[in-house]
Amino acid sequence: MAGLSLRCGDCGVQLRSVEEAQAHAEATSHTNFAESDEAVLNLICAGCGKPCRSQTEVDLHTKRTGHAEFTDKTMEAAKPIDLEAPLKPASGAMDVDASGSGESQEMVAPEVNKEMLADLESMGFSVGRATRALHFSSNSTIEGAINWLSEHQEDPDIDEMPMVPAISNAEANKPSLTPEEKKIKAQELRERARKKKEEEERRMEREREKERIRIGKELLEAKRMEEVNERKRIIELRRLEKEEERRAREKIRQKLEEDKAERRRKLGLPAEVPSASKPSAAPPVEEKKSALPVRPATKAEQMRDCLRNIKQQNKEEDAKVKRAFQTLLTYIGNVVKSPEEDKFRKIRLSNATFQERVGNLGGIQFLELCGFEKLEDDEFLFLARNKVDKAILNTAGAELNSAITNPFFGVL
Repeated sequence: MAGLSLRCGDCGVQLRSVEEAQAHAEATSHTNFAESDEAVLNLICAGCGKPCRSQTEVDLHTKRTGHAEFTDKTMEAAKPIDLEAPLKPASGAMDVDASGSGESQEMVAPEVNKEMLADLESMGFSVGRATRALHFSSNSTIEGAINWLSEHQEDPDIDEMPMVPAISNAEANKPSLTPEEKKIKAQELRERARKKKEEEERRMEREREKERIRIGKELLEAKRMEEVNERKRIIELRRLEKEEERRAREKIRQKLEEDKAERRRKLGLPAEVPSASKPSAAPPVEEKKSALPVRPATKAEQMRDCLRNIKQQNKEEDAKVKRAFQTLLTYIGNVVKSPEEDKFRKIRLSNATFQERVGNLGGIQFLELCGFEKLEDDEFLFLARNKVDKAILNTAGAELNSAITNPFFGVL
């Protein structure tokens, strides 16, 4: 039984016919061929129907077209080698016409790098295709030949052996330039490549600059929007704070009104009549009747003004002001609890602790409003037993408590 292919014993390439073996022999000078029972690979692209004879051709076709599905029709296309088929002449020749008007010109296969040709054939490319690729890529590199193949896979004559005039082929192998000319040519090529590289770098730099400008504009716009949103958020927070403060003030005002009404009730004073319901002119008799009971209320206003002055004169020292109020409250509380004890009704003005906590802040005036008097060349503050008025002292304690607990005392 005849074999399905011919294998080159020198390089191992499988060939489909005697004609391909003859072309391979002319291109490589290999003469050792033998029949093989292994068929030449035949993979058909499912997308476009292109046949590929090796996995390398499959990869190139997939890379160029994106087609990834192939049908293996190796055995369908395989047929026995006909060794009796007439061989083509080793090289073509142009026949002279009958009239003898033209000269014969011999056509031969181009000379290519045999090592690179063998490498391409080992990858599965036919002899004609490999020779054509090396010839038209100027025998540069394997990569150049493969790139040329990937760009010309659809050429109808891709598998045909290229033919060139024998004279041109011989002249192509001769050096056409002197060493000096080659050196000049190489210098020109390097200069051209340098200029091209510089132009490409300038173009890339322009593109990068445009990108930097675009990104900069986007960042500025994003920052502007962030600032606008932040301003809106701050305005909204301030509005909410003002609203909360207004509600707090209203609650405090109501609490003060309730405390004031409670104090008036404890002191036996009549409840205040709202201003809207008050008569335009009160009878003189009513003023005379309320003259005596009003004395504690007037004293309370004086005490409140005194405490307010202390708070306003020491705005930056809230802790000291609060401690002074608490100390005054302690003095007043001790007298109310133990009015018989002289030590609670007598304060040495030169006492360093007293001066630091009360005296230096203006608290002596408040004690004088409570009934304390200066004695012995202003060395002591003393409250006589017969001048202890618990109503006034209770009013002083209430004012001090209000000043301590009210966060807006002295501010509103």
